[in-house]
Formats: sequence, structure tokens, C-alpha cells
Amino acid sequence: MALNKASTSLHYVKRPQSSSLDSSETFWVPNTDVYVTEGGLVIKVELAGMRKEDLELTVESNRLKISGHRPDGCRAPKCTFLVMEINYGAFESVIELPSGFDLSQGKATYQNGFLRIDVPEQAPSSQKSISVSIPAGES
Repeated sequence: MALNKASTSLHYVKRPQSSSLDSSETFWVPNTDVYVTEGGLVIKVELAGMRKEDLELTVESNRLKISGHRPDGCRAPKCTFLVMEINYGAFESVIELPSGFDLSQGKATYQNGFLRIDVPEQAPSSQKSISVSIPAGES
């Protein structure tokens, strides 16, 4: 598993772990931005040419797995590439979020080839001190 560290607390997993992708199948990793705003964390993924029905988002603890398949239905069956910079086929990205964000409350939108996931900050835990009274006469 190869990790590229984007910050001190955010890990971007480049290779699938126990993936649904066949190990012999090639895959690509879409361009991704992850940034913090006043309201929480934003994950923005560039996925031009895809339909939202072809995307799968899976939440496992503090990890978000984004996977799918971009078909290449536009080119001629027999061609010779001079330049090929557009990725096709299966992809999978796993983003491990730092603590303090509630991935279970994330909201995703897909528009104009960009997937955006807004993840709110985790609500502070409400730990309160509670006093328990012991009735007189019991030991």
C-alpha cells in the first residue's frame, strides 16, 4: 500500500487495499483536492465524462472510498495514440480523514464532472458531571 501524505493528519491512499478491483486490472487515481473551511472539510474529485450512477462512495470509520469506472466509448477501435493523458477504466481512491470530522454526516453532490463531498465538523461530545444521591440509611 503506497501512501502519499497530503498533510500531517490526512492520508491519501493511492493503491487499493482489499479492493473490489481485480489485481491484474489497471486503474487510475482521479485528481483530488481536500481542504478545510469554516463549516468542515471539503473533498473535491475531478471525474469528467462520468455519470453519477457509475460512482460508488463507501464510508468505513474515518475512511472514504471513492470508486467507479470511466468507459472509453468515443475513440475508434483501431487507433495509434500520439498523446494519451485521459484515464479510462476502473479507479479507486481512499481518503483517510483526520479526527474531528463526521464522515457519516457527509453530503455528496456531482455537477459538471466534479464530485464534491462536504463533511461537517464532529459535534463536541457532551460529557457532563452527574451527581448521584444516595438516600440516607443505606450503607
